[in-house]
Amino acid sequence: MDETDIHLRIAPELRFFLPSGRRHDDWQQAPVDGTSSLGHVVESLGIPLTEVGPMTVGGSGVGPSYQPRPGDAVDIAPVPRPQPLAEEPRFLLDVHLGTLARRLRLLGIDTAYHNDMDDPSLVVQANAERRVLLTQDRGLLRRRALWLGAYVRGTKADNQLEDLLDRFAPPLRPWTRCTSCNGELAQVAKSEIAPSLPDGTRRGYDAYGRCRECGQVYWRGAHSDHLEEIVRSAQRILEELV
Repeated sequence: MDETDIHLRIAPELRFFLPSGRRHDDWQQAPVDGTSSLGHVVESLGIPLTEVGPMTVGGSGVGPSYQPRPGDAVDIAPVPRPQPLAEEPRFLLDVHLGTLARRLRLLGIDTAYHNDMDDPSLVVQANAERRVLLTQDRGLLRRRALWLGAYVRGTKADNQLEDLLDRFAPPLRPWTRCTSCNGELAQVAKSEIAPSLPDGTRRGYDAYGRCRECGQVYWRGAHSDHLEEIVRSAQRILEELV
């Protein structure tokens, strides 16, 4: 190893952030310029600091502001799972995670989502409401103003949901939130909404919920088997974490 550089051993869980040609290397090498912090060096490799856990040099823990010295050997671990938070997690999802947002709401997890919000506005809302910003945009996670974010792994909603549950282990309260707007659901008498129901629905179902925010009405219809399986799968994932 070149003793004028620093050498970083990246945990396997973080290597997919590296350029494809370097993902199988046990060690990464970076120059020491006398001004860049360790956090800057890690991010220059493509790894958002939101995904990084303990970092050590010679067995001693260091933070992102640590000033590397020539010859340092640095171990970079992933953020622990489940990730400890001071409060029950609430989320804000970027425009590309709409399906995941609906699934989180189905599970009763407080989830904000807008399909037309730009990056600066996402950071402002996440900070103001103390929501964890979920995204697959590494540049968004590198914004210094963001209080807390997380990279969502997976290309399909099933995999994304599993990753989110594994990382944050949020409490589940299925069937308590509106999947359209995130508002809380309340039971509503059939007689109160009967005039607005399709004839087949009115005849076939007796239990209904209505969103306190947008007024959307819900019932366990023909699609409920698929939704029930999403709920059961999420519950199994969390049970396995205990």
